[in-house]
Amino acid sequence: MHDDGPRPGGPDTDSGSPHEDTVATRCAVRREQLGLTREDVARRAGMSVPYLSQLETFGGDFDPAAVIRLAAALDMPYDELVGGPREAAPGQQPAGASPLLAHLTEDECWQRLGTHGIGRIGLASGPAPVILPVNFLVDGRTIIYRTETGDTAAAGDGEQLVFEADHIDEHLSRGWSVLINGTAERITDPGTVESLAARPGAEPWAGGKRNLWIRVRPGQVTGRTIHTR
Repeated sequence: MHDDGPRPGGPDTDSGSPHEDTVATRCAVRREQLGLTREDVARRAGMSVPYLSQLETFGGDFDPAAVIRLAAALDMPYDELVGGPREAAPGQQPAGASPLLAHLTEDECWQRLGTHGIGRIGLASGPAPVILPVNFLVDGRTIIYRTETGDTAAAGDGEQLVFEADHIDEHLSRGWSVLINGTAERITDPGTVESLAARPGAEPWAGGKRNLWIRVRPGQVTGRTIHTR
């Protein structure tokens, strides 16, 4: 049968659910990204379309070297084609049964944040909004992060910014996220800086001196949690 490429409504897969992460769905998504039909890929890989279909489902008796040719035709690593991304973003597992989405109170938001961790800050002071990962400390009911003077994350006193942190448990299909809208305040008191620097979690993963400490004073604290029954 002639293959005209991806069908309307999503990637073109011949077997299994489109939500399943299989070799076939990875091939289909990659073909769509590259704007190729199955026939284009078969031609690139030096094989027939029916043989390509067998490879995508790992069905039939095929030469493993053909999978290497298929990965090259799709311009993707062999391991990623066969097993999926090694460092995939969260959310690869199927959704849990009967998911429940609920809002967190402000107290519950601070409980989730704990004492320190990895979060993200969002700023809109430049030509375009930016979101950057940061190590953070919780100090009272404020967020502290450190950066370098002149760095993109070096918010000025009074600058509006947002802070977000979350946690995801893919195996249990549950997680939470906390969003803080606030203003930046640069910390200049040597004693405060010394005290903060001695706390667990204060050492930045990115290394470097990072001598500029910034406090995020919250204006609004919101959060959500998702879990299953």
